[in-house]
Amino acid sequence: MPISYKPEYTGKDRRKHPRIAARDVMSKKLIKVMPEMKIQDAVNVFLKNKVSGAPVVDEDGIHVGMLSEKDCLKLMMNELYHESPGTLVKDYMSHIIHSVEADMDIFSVAQIFIETPYRRLPVYDKGKLVGQISRRDCLKAMQLIQKHKKKVVKK
Repeated sequence: MPISYKPEYTGKDRRKHPRIAARDVMSKKLIKVMPEMKIQDAVNVFLKNKVSGAPVVDEDGIHVGMLSEKDCLKLMMNELYHESPGTLVKDYMSHIIHSVEADMDIFSVAQIFIETPYRRLPVYDKGKLVGQISRRDCLKAMQLIQKHKKKVVKK
């Protein structure tokens, strides 16, 4: 079961900004990898889709972990250096899944990214995996808010 963050950003002029939730900027087209996949195949998926990590989903569609490019880099470097055979995603994925709720305010999501080493987080809605949000998605949202503020100031 994912560990869901619940913080709410409490910046003093938060009400002056349009409310943007994780669901508004998350990637809905999830790139997923399977536990039984070879790490090299997962790397190919990452490179082909230009993503830095992905949820690991079993054959029943259950979210069972996360795999990052950092996980893959450490493993591949070790495999190449020691000339060891390839391994499977399930052996190196993170089993602790930190996530956010789809309706979480973008400022709260951004705060999580500031305070943790994560580059992306799975997004859940009513217990179901519905997307993934990244630091880059938060930056895009902040740009939208900035543009909105400029329009409001011009009026």
